[in-house]
Amino acid sequence: MEKALVAMSGGVDSSVAAYLTKKAGYETIGVTMKLYENETAGVCSDKTCCSLSDIEDARNVAFDLGIPYYVFNFSGDFEKEVIDRFIHAYEAGETPNPCIDCNRYMKFERLMERGRELNQDYVVTGHYAIVEKDAGSGRFLLKKSVDRHKDQSYVLYSLTQEQLAHVLFPLGRMCKEETRQIAEEQGFVNARKHESQDICFVPDGDYAAFIRRFTGKVYPPGDFVDQNGNVLGRHKGMIRYTIGQRKGLGLALPHPMYVCRKDMEKNQVILGENSDLFRSVFEIENINWITEASPNRDLQVEAKVRYSQKASPAVVHPLSETRARVEFREPQRAITPGQACVLYDGEYVVGGGTIVNVEGQDS
Repeated sequence: MEKALVAMSGGVDSSVAAYLTKKAGYETIGVTMKLYENETAGVCSDKTCCSLSDIEDARNVAFDLGIPYYVFNFSGDFEKEVIDRFIHAYEAGETPNPCIDCNRYMKFERLMERGRELNQDYVVTGHYAIVEKDAGSGRFLLKKSVDRHKDQSYVLYSLTQEQLAHVLFPLGRMCKEETRQIAEEQGFVNARKHESQDICFVPDGDYAAFIRRFTGKVYPPGDFVDQNGNVLGRHKGMIRYTIGQRKGLGLALPHPMYVCRKDMEKNQVILGENSDLFRSVFEIENINWITEASPNRDLQVEAKVRYSQKASPAVVHPLSETRARVEFREPQRAITPGQACVLYDGEYVVGGGTIVNVEGQDS
């Protein structure tokens, strides 16, 4: 009998994934990753994952299923691989995506490593995505889920061939309501539990306050300027602002203005009109290719530069094995350094990387 380690967050998705894994005949164990200490987050919230109540929910579901359940303390790894990267990105003027880093470095690296130590054949999660093996190339492919509203292929683009070969996504061909219905039929305590919405270690959404508290640093104020360098007011520290932001500027302006660029050397936030936010050309780095290994030709794809965005036609010009230039056919709003650009060929993820060097945003 093949063995499967299920990452159980305490939410309904991972709980049903555990149920379906056991039902499919795998020798199943449930695991919750303890990723941070309560004092790290500083605030308690029911909108995040990974809280103590989530651990209790996961433990209750595992008991109902009759499977072993463990809590692994990965807080040291999480601080290094997720929190530190999050802070360093903001300090560099970028906008990070810690959920992608958590998937990359925690669920599918650290947890998979622990699974191998425990002789597990697979790691299972409640993500909405599909893994297929291509008969022709022998490569494992990552495909969009059936439920388009829940599809999470965007945050999984970093999965390597080795990881794709040893991961199971039981919910990939289901819709969310089917998942909740199964949970209710099984009497799970979390059948109607709310979705986790916030970053787990910043449950109140105040990223700047978290960074200041965690680092003990002071991020100095500076000038808001317009596209011509005219001073419009004072900002409260560069880490508070991201490309496309309009709210929270604290300025009395005659019309709406948006963050278009950040000049880290001059400590200036450059504001402009909504039309100034649209760009077509940028580079991505640290690319993970999925459908093929390191293509050396231009690719016609559809690309997304944020999770909730519809994919749009683009051309990818590979510059090296891990770097490429992306050109959208139509300009896209607020392409943001530090975020992920994920490339698609229809239903399948071609690959993805981190956005850098957005044309027109350099100082």
